Amino acid sequence: MQPIASEDQDTPAPRQDGPRQDTSAPDGPSRPPVTVVTGGSRGIGAAVAARLAAAGHDVAIGWVADEEAAERVVSAVREAGRAAVAVRVDVSRERDVDQLFDTAREALGPVTGLVNNAAVTGPLGRFTETSTDVMRRVVEVNVLGTLWCARRAAREMSARHGGAGGAVVNISSVAATLGSPDEYVHYAATKAAVDALTTGLAKELAPDGVRVNSVQPGMILTDMHATMGDPQRPWRKSDRVPMRRPGHPEEIAGAVAWLLSPEASYTTGAVLRVSGGL
Repeated sequence: MQPIASEDQDTPAPRQDGPRQDTSAPDGPSRPPVTVVTGGSRGIGAAVAARLAAAGHDVAIGWVADEEAAERVVSAVREAGRAAVAVRVDVSRERDVDQLFDTAREALGPVTGLVNNAAVTGPLGRFTETSTDVMRRVVEVNVLGTLWCARRAAREMSARHGGAGGAVVNISSVAATLGSPDEYVHYAATKAAVDALTTGLAKELAPDGVRVNSVQPGMILTDMHATMGDPQRPWRKSDRVPMRRPGHPEEIAGAVAWLLSPEASYTTGAVLRVSGGL
């Protein structure tokens, strides 16, 4: 029988935790966390991989365009004393996503975490002048790709599917609430979808031992701005940021690492804005 606390007892009720992630091997040493990071070859993804390695994670890095950059991230993780593997993946292709997770499991062990970071924007411009092809590609990568990765991670980690629990961090954007008029309304809409996914999945997967949270970066110094056609954009717009500067990828990585850590064990469904006040 469970103990029943009466009103005159000063002793707190016994703690009753939900499913917990078990990273220990039977009769052996604890296993390190194994985290998949999509879009992990550059920018925020590369910073996240390095930060997680410093925190003791083995890391599977998904990349799509720059193999040399991905291998540099792998080397950095290994120099930190952790294991790493890089896998070429277009997250909009379900088969690629399965290959990423299969390789992570085979090379590193059971997956315990996912950072859904891969995303594209297309060129900056007004909504009415954005091509159908650009819109379709942004939705395929940012929404469908995030869905495919989250679903596979849930199947890997959920107690309902035989997993030992884990955590997902979806990388959103302040654009999800600001709307980004005259720049990329279509991209902003996909990031709002990511936050909606975070809310729903957090509620659905919590009983199965999987936490799901989101990080909303603001103006961050990455090469994505050059890809959009405006490499000086973070500095050009920094006067709109209350802290009067753009952020660094490492500042986003710190938030992600916390959300994946045991210190965030009671945090799920959160949308953490890391934007200098924007």
